[in-house]
Order: sequence, then C-alpha cells, then structure tokens
Amino acid sequence: MLSIRMRRVGSKKQPFYRVVVCDSAKATDGRFVEILGYYNPRTDPETIELNRERLAHWVNRGARASDTVRTLIGRHPIAVAEASTS
Repeated sequence: MLSIRMRRVGSKKQPFYRVVVCDSAKATDGRFVEILGYYNPRTDPETIELNRERLAHWVNRGARASDTVRTLIGRHPIAVAEASTS
C-alpha cells in the first residue's frame, strides 16, 4: 500500500521535511515514488508547500496520508491551495 508521509532531510538540530509518496512497508528514509512538496517548521510562520493536484492524484490511486500530513493539510489549507496554482 502507498503512503503519503514526511521524510526528514534537514541536518542535526535543523529540521526540514519533504512530503513524499512511498511504499508503507519501506523504511521512513528509504526509497520513495514522488516528492509532493516540503514542510519547514523553522520559519515563522512555518512554511508548507504541496502540489495539491498530485496529492489528489495519489489519494485517488489509494495512497493514505499519515496522521501528521493530514494535520498539516488541515492547519494550512490556504498555503496548499496557493501551491497548486503556481
């Protein structure tokens, strides 16, 4: 089953996350299918950019978003909508 989750790519004490589609059986830092966007919690306010069209595509294909990704989408609906238009 495919999963939409966050993958940490930041250095030590500098978190930065990519939102990726990957096989749920793989490791969190393992191979992924596609990068959908990123999340930067260090900025004020925190920055999230997601490709809404690709997110909908993968959800329609059966991918399930993790709890954290669902929370981020719920907290930042405007930022996600703007990212899909640009």
